Amino acid sequence: MKLYDVTIIGGGPVGLYTAFYCGMREMETKIIEYLPYLGGKVSYFYPEKVIGDIGGIPEITGENLIRQLEQQARTFNPTIVLNQQVKDLERLSDGTFLLTSHNGAQHHTKTVILATGFGAIKNSKLDLLNADKYAGYLYHSVDNYQDFQNQHVLIYGGGNSAVEWANRLLPIAKRVTVVHRRDEFSGMERNIYNLKSSRADILTPYILDALNGDEVLRSVSVKHIKTEETMEISIDAVLLNHGFSIELGEIKQWGLEFENGSIRVDHSMQTNIEGIFAVGDIAGYRNKLHLITGGFFEGPTAVNSAKAYIEPDKKVKPLFSTTHSKLQRLRGSRITN
Repeated sequence: MKLYDVTIIGGGPVGLYTAFYCGMREMETKIIEYLPYLGGKVSYFYPEKVIGDIGGIPEITGENLIRQLEQQARTFNPTIVLNQQVKDLERLSDGTFLLTSHNGAQHHTKTVILATGFGAIKNSKLDLLNADKYAGYLYHSVDNYQDFQNQHVLIYGGGNSAVEWANRLLPIAKRVTVVHRRDEFSGMERNIYNLKSSRADILTPYILDALNGDEVLRSVSVKHIKTEETMEISIDAVLLNHGFSIELGEIKQWGLEFENGSIRVDHSMQTNIEGIFAVGDIAGYRNKLHLITGGFFEGPTAVNSAKAYIEPDKKVKPLFSTTHSKLQRLRGSRITN
């Protein structure tokens, strides 16, 4: 395994900006995000809403903010891992950390910066008869789109994940049907446009009403919310995005100090465990300001502290993008090209 200087858990706006600043500090950086895309709760909850609490930007949609933050974060080519939730933490004999994700993947790092928000956004369990029986045909995430090749996939929900899944599966699956309880979708505008312009079957306003089959899930029944008319649809698999919960998961068992639902940090954004830092909504301290712009201050503070932790004998000098030689060369190269 490659040893990284810093691993950022959480790919929301604060995590993305933190990754950019890690690059400014010339630190080998990895981002691990639970969702299948970057942006965290901004992409999930309000991609189309206008944000106005960032200095110098009078107004910007959530989607455009994440797009620009992602472009900025990729400036120094961090490693980005999606569809993974970090569960276990182990400090090795040399002082480094070994992180293990829900799927068994492991990540080796010198420091950890938690930018999880209040936790991973997870789809709710389907409350239908035989949901447990057909659990092998019901998916809450997609690890490999090729697994659904030449299948009829029904997607239940209208959030950004549902829209993203549909668009990604259209060239792979035999047929894609999207069922949503509302007429309007809440994903990113460009993704919604692509979905509505595609060959996908879109049923609104409908809900899943029943799962049908013997030992194998053969079909589902859907019901129109207003007319209560039902129809049966033969399918091979169901992707669920019909509701959500926010969970911090096993991170609560790492021995971190919590206060009022947040992880306590000191002035350097370090937790009670040396080498582990927290930024954004999950970080708690006196007079905490829960704004994105506040997280943009906390991220660089944590990065500077992580740099000092890794190299205690070196003085961490101030950094400015206007005088950062490598960044200026990269910008000059883009302008030339």
